[in-house]
Amino acid sequence: MPKEDKRDAIFKALGDSRRREILDLLKERARTTGELVEHFKHLDRCTVMQHLDVLENADLVIVKREGRLRWNYINPLPIKELHDRWIGRYANAAIDLLARMKREIEGS
Repeated sequence: MPKEDKRDAIFKALGDSRRREILDLLKERARTTGELVEHFKHLDRCTVMQHLDVLENADLVIVKREGRLRWNYINPLPIKELHDRWIGRYANAAIDLLARMKREIEGS
């Protein structure tokens, strides 16, 4: 998939609050699809699976199968790439500012 299409898929995946909630759960630890279905009691299994498919297509979730279990793991690399492209420059400026402030305080 071309890089821009991949970014579009990431933004689409992150655009839904339920998918962001899935990622928040996976940030804590890997979970089976059954565990995720159980967490989203107001959604049926098929809907949760569709959300997982969107996340997997955006490369935000890595799936490993163990027998009948489907384990879902967060893949933070696509989010880091977005951070590096859109936020990193500003974060570096903030770190430089803090370093200057520290030097000024220590110099006083």
